[in-house]
Amino acid sequence: MSKPLRIGYVPGKTSELYYNLNASLVPFPSGTGHMIQSLRAAEIDVGVGLTEGWVAGLAKPEKGYKLVGTYVETPLCWAISTGPKRNIDGVQGLRNGKIGVSRIGSGSYVMGFVLADQNGWLKSPGEAPFDVVPLDTFAKLREGVKDGVADFFMWEHFTSKRYYDNGEIKRIGEIYTPWSSWKIVARESDDSRLDDMFKSINQGVAHFNDNKDEAVEYISTELDYSKEDAIEWLTTVKFAHDTQGVDEKVIDKTIDILAKAGVVDLASCSSSSEMISRKRAY
Repeated sequence: MSKPLRIGYVPGKTSELYYNLNASLVPFPSGTGHMIQSLRAAEIDVGVGLTEGWVAGLAKPEKGYKLVGTYVETPLCWAISTGPKRNIDGVQGLRNGKIGVSRIGSGSYVMGFVLADQNGWLKSPGEAPFDVVPLDTFAKLREGVKDGVADFFMWEHFTSKRYYDNGEIKRIGEIYTPWSSWKIVARESDDSRLDDMFKSINQGVAHFNDNKDEAVEYISTELDYSKEDAIEWLTTVKFAHDTQGVDEKVIDKTIDILAKAGVVDLASCSSSSEMISRKRAY
C-alpha cells in the first residue's frame, strides 16, 4: 500500500470533504504562506489554499510545487478588521497604517496590495502604503489589532464573524478576491496518489452537496460558525464538481492583478501554463 499523502489545509475550510482518503491531514492555521514553506521543505505533499497565495509563491524563483486542482469556484470575501476600541471606522482610515498579516507572501499579505490597488493608494509597483506586520496566526492577528501592534488585518468573513459578534474585533469593511478562491497544489504533479485524492475529494463534494442538513450540522458543531452563519455560508460557496485541473484564464487574471498591485514582477514571473501541471479539461 502506498504511503499516505500529507495534505496541508487551513482548519475549518477543507477537512470535511476528504472522503475515505489515504492521507495524513496537516493543519496550517497561519495559512497559505506557511504551507508554501512546508511544500518547499518537503514536509507535505499537497496543499489546499488561497489562489493568490499560491500564485505569489510561484512567481518567486524558488517554486517547490505546481497547481494541480480547483477546490472552490467562488471568490473569497475577506473581512477587514480592527480592534473594538480603535478609532478607525472605515477603509479610508487605513492608508499609511500598519497591516497585520499571517506571513509575507500569504493570502492576507497579498490582499493588502489588492486593497491598496482598488483604492488608488499604490505609489509604485511593490510599494504598499502600509507597514507590514507579520503575526503568524488568526488569534495573534486579533490580539495585534487590540494592542495596537497592527491597525487592521484581513481574514475570511465567516471565520471572522464570531469575533465581531462577541466584540473581540470590529469590522470596518470587506473585499472580494477578483478570482476563484481555493486551489490545490502538489510538490510532485505526476504522483500517482493524486488520482485517488481527486476521486476522493470529488466524492466528498458530491456527498456535501447532497446532504446540506448534515453539512450545516457539521459546520455549526465542529467549526467556528453559528447555525445561522453555516446556512448563510452555504449560499455563498460553490465547490468544484471535478476538482482535478486548473483553468489558465483564472491564473492569468490573478497574475495580471497581482502584477498591477506590485506583488509579482511580470518581467520575471512564470506564465500560467508553467505554474499549472494539470490543466482543466472542457
